[in-house]
Amino acid sequence: MNRRDFLKAIAALGVGGAAVYKGSNHLKAQAAVMKKSSEAKLAGHWAMVIDVSRFQKPDDIKQVAAACHRFHNVPKIDDPDHEIKWIWQEDFEHTFAELESQYLSEKIKKMDFPVLCNHCENPPCVRVCPTKATFKRADGIVAMDYHRCIGCRFCMAACPFGARSFNFIDPRLFIEEVNPELASRTIGVVEKCNFCVERLAKGQEPVCVKAAKGAIIFGDLDDPDSTVRKVLNENFFIRRKVELGTGPSIYYVIRGGVAGA
Repeated sequence: MNRRDFLKAIAALGVGGAAVYKGSNHLKAQAAVMKKSSEAKLAGHWAMVIDVSRFQKPDDIKQVAAACHRFHNVPKIDDPDHEIKWIWQEDFEHTFAELESQYLSEKIKKMDFPVLCNHCENPPCVRVCPTKATFKRADGIVAMDYHRCIGCRFCMAACPFGARSFNFIDPRLFIEEVNPELASRTIGVVEKCNFCVERLAKGQEPVCVKAAKGAIIFGDLDDPDSTVRKVLNENFFIRRKVELGTGPSIYYVIRGGVAGA
């Protein structure tokens, strides 16, 4: 079956064939943003270390998420059935359900954790995408081509971290202040964190890293001299659902110990 026949079949089933992007100008604009400059940040394997202990105030994580969402034109939709989120906060129980224990320390139980796409080394979302709209880059980033997304939501079913959101309604109606640097998404497509590939292409760090003021560290996991490697070598860390074998590229450090975890 070729791509055209596949899209016809999906449309006939009513699972989002109409969600394909249209408009060559939009496509060209997005391509221009993604074009790498000579100052582009490069890595063998991009990874992120989150120092949870540095998020001291209740709103610290929310402020980081807000900065990410403003930059990426993520809509603010209060209805939980239609909410779109790239970064959000969860408690320990929902972040690390497999580590829950009756002897877990109260300190850990009360902590909030920022969660996002884990940019897995072995991403199940990539395997199930029928149009290759979701793909893994050579530097480890699990990226998306929204123009190829047909809204089947197979990737959402495959992701064990709930890191993807689907635009059931037009997200552009809920963007408070549009960032003209980046294209927004349309109704009928899935979206998620992309490790700020647009900023990396310009030699800039991800928005969340800048907004976190040292609480989030980003770097090349393949480089033994990188900051992320140094932090991981010096601290105990945990990752989400490692037993599933997806190989998350998000590492959590809790300085001062994780007694009971």
